[in-house]
Amino acid sequence: MRLMMREKKALVKVVAPRFQEGGIKDKEVILDEFVEATGYNRCYAAYLLRSHGKRVRVGKVTIIGDVGKRLKRESRKIYDQKVLNALKQIWMLMDCICGKRLVGILKELIPILEQHGEIVLPSETRGKLLKISAATIDRLLTEEKNRLAGRGRSRTKPGTLLKNQIPIRTFSEWSDARPGFVEIDLVAHDGGSSSGEYAQTLDVTDVCTGWTEARAVRNKAQVWVFEALVQIRQQLPFELLGIDSDNGSEFINAHLVHYCDENHITFTRTRSYRKNDNCFVEQKNYSVVRRAVGYMRHDTPEELKVLNELYEYLGLYTNFFQPVMKLVSKERVGAKVRKTYDKPRTPYRRILESEQVTPATKKQLTRTYRGLNPAQLKRDITGLQNELMNLVAAKEAIRLMGVQHAAAKALPSKRRAGSSLHSKSR
Repeated sequence: MRLMMREKKALVKVVAPRFQEGGIKDKEVILDEFVEATGYNRCYAAYLLRSHGKRVRVGKVTIIGDVGKRLKRESRKIYDQKVLNALKQIWMLMDCICGKRLVGILKELIPILEQHGEIVLPSETRGKLLKISAATIDRLLTEEKNRLAGRGRSRTKPGTLLKNQIPIRTFSEWSDARPGFVEIDLVAHDGGSSSGEYAQTLDVTDVCTGWTEARAVRNKAQVWVFEALVQIRQQLPFELLGIDSDNGSEFINAHLVHYCDENHITFTRTRSYRKNDNCFVEQKNYSVVRRAVGYMRHDTPEELKVLNELYEYLGLYTNFFQPVMKLVSKERVGAKVRKTYDKPRTPYRRILESEQVTPATKKQLTRTYRGLNPAQLKRDITGLQNELMNLVAAKEAIRLMGVQHAAAKALPSKRRAGSSLHSKSR
């Protein structure tokens, strides 16, 4: 039975004096026993037993060997402050994505930013950024992530109409290796209160490429959701082949079923109360919609207009410049699950690699891509986010003024009632 490291170190301290004082034959026996007990290489074991407790005089200082202590090696710093500053700038521009996703687009992103004059890098810093690994990115940004260091709510009510006519599809049944099969879902902007009407975001995500489109609607009425879905279908860079939704009545209705039948679109639904069946779009609900819009309440026409304008820029930013990693395989080893992902690529790149997308569509997407500046898109998104927050703040200020006015109006009547009761008592 092999010893633990702490036990091995303790054994060295006990055996080393005997080894150093013994003769040649005694040393051989002691060394054999020590190697058998620790499992060390024979040469390394002999080195440990010779060195421990050995006194070396350097000038007036005596150094005593101790195998329990190791010299701390001073590693040469490769990534200096210039690299860190540039990395922070790019990381913030890319919406603070993880190192594995960021490293997959750095070589493509840096020349684009330099072309638009968004970043100026010395040749040495540029070379280091192009060679940096995902683990190093995460390590360098640890402090920034901690400095900058959501919730979910479901408003879906199961629809019963036509449920038996729409087949169920689970997560494990997605075997479509071509663009066009999408998952759809609604994201509620209720601000924590489900009373009254409030905006909803229709989120449409392609399973194969990760291409995501979003559109805000005034409420979850079937007519608005269907209209938004038709508009998104016209914007998709591939033919819509299949739709998968949850069991909400905004999706499970005769109008959408008839539309899908008429246009030869496969329409399936998930199992009730099984969010993982819709995992592709559920992931985008947070990473795209919630990260951009948050959890505030949006229930005015002005907010709806800003939301849709925001989603236009967000769609370009997400689909052309945000890398996606797709799960390739999952293996359980004991209590651990080992997941393997493919190389991070943007939805745009995945469409270019697809054989089912026409060359004309790919050419059009490439023209759009060459005219985009990710830094400018990020600024446009941030400006619209601020505008949305200002609308919410103004709405809240008006609401508070109304509450104060109502309270002030009710105060004199209470005083009059109190004075009349006082006069009667007298």
